[in-house]
Amino acid sequence: MKTRAMRLYGKNDIRTEEFELPAMKDDEILAKVVCDSICMSSHKAALQGASHKRVPDNVAENPIILGHEFCGEIIEVGERWKDKFKAGDRFAIQPALNYKGSLAAPGYSYGCIGGGATYVIIPPEVMECDCLLPYNGDAFFWGSLAEPMSCIVGGFHANYHIKPGTYVHKMGTKKGGNMAILAGAGPMGLGAVDYAVHGPNPPSLLIVTDLDDARLERAASIITPEDAAKSGTRLVYLNTGKIEDPVAYVKELTGNAGCDDVFVFAPVRPVVEMGDAILARDGCLNFFAGPTNPEFSAMFNFYNVHYGATHIVGTSGGNTDDMRESIELMEKKAINPAAMITHIGGLNADAETTLNLPNIPGGKKLIYTHIDLPLTAIADFESKAAEGGEHAELFYDLAKICRKSNGLWCAEAEHRLLKETK
Repeated sequence: MKTRAMRLYGKNDIRTEEFELPAMKDDEILAKVVCDSICMSSHKAALQGASHKRVPDNVAENPIILGHEFCGEIIEVGERWKDKFKAGDRFAIQPALNYKGSLAAPGYSYGCIGGGATYVIIPPEVMECDCLLPYNGDAFFWGSLAEPMSCIVGGFHANYHIKPGTYVHKMGTKKGGNMAILAGAGPMGLGAVDYAVHGPNPPSLLIVTDLDDARLERAASIITPEDAAKSGTRLVYLNTGKIEDPVAYVKELTGNAGCDDVFVFAPVRPVVEMGDAILARDGCLNFFAGPTNPEFSAMFNFYNVHYGATHIVGTSGGNTDDMRESIELMEKKAINPAAMITHIGGLNADAETTLNLPNIPGGKKLIYTHIDLPLTAIADFESKAAEGGEHAELFYDLAKICRKSNGLWCAEAEHRLLKETK
């Protein structure tokens, strides 16, 4: 079978091309990719080429398919897996296989599987590691977001608290406690707010900070304080740039008790140090944001570490159980990470978007691999429709649908878009 894919040959060398997949073996699965959300990790792999720890040294001779946040449908199942999977099943993939200690992962290391493709062959190690996950949602894009959402779930599970007088770590955020998500009005921050409010351990107080009023207003319109109150959470959105002493202000909101759980969503020293300063006794600071500078550091109050039992954790990605939890919550519609998505496009836009990702504002860029469409912001659908041209009718319909969905990408919008599938 022929596939069309975004293939990496080396540093900044991505080519979208058609090629013949090898014949499927009895221990493999043939699948159709429907959509893939682009991760900054794919951009880093494109910049580094063979220097990347997951990209093979011989990538120039044996190119790999980029993209690891994808969802699709099984086409054909090899004999070995017919008792577990069948044609027509929808799936998501946990790319971090850790197969026999190897760093190889779909979207980084393989020539026949990755999200930036129309069709792929899933190798046996994915199934052996139980990383081919059933997905039963009514829109594929939620399955694509299961991987980034699992990073958030993993972060919440990594936090811990200690009962006084013991040395036992109770894992997870404190249910009914005080929580702050700093620099939290961006795409991943919104996912964290969604999970905090609608997940298993909602706090009694959740403070979300940012420096941008427009982002805070958008966040408040998506996950409203009224909605959070249904989970027993008082949700406060706060522009700390307009407050003379934000630490004192946040402490006052907590009744001067401080925050049991603090998540830092920007690798910025003052944000980290504010997080430290607002911790309660036994408070846990999760440094969620991944810095690009290997020398990044910040001050941490070790008096409070000693006498107040404050502590810090960091997470980079989620595990397979985190991904399963994300899928389950999305299937039940308990969470809706659609707020992460700000742009959609077709496979023709995938390579350029991946290479230029840091320079494109907004959140997640979602690629539908069986269509050709320029990368377009959801906020620009209406203006693109007004310009006319080849996709004017499509953009008109998508603008109308997303307007009804509070400006968010949604299942109805995906269904309309997929009518354009070639």
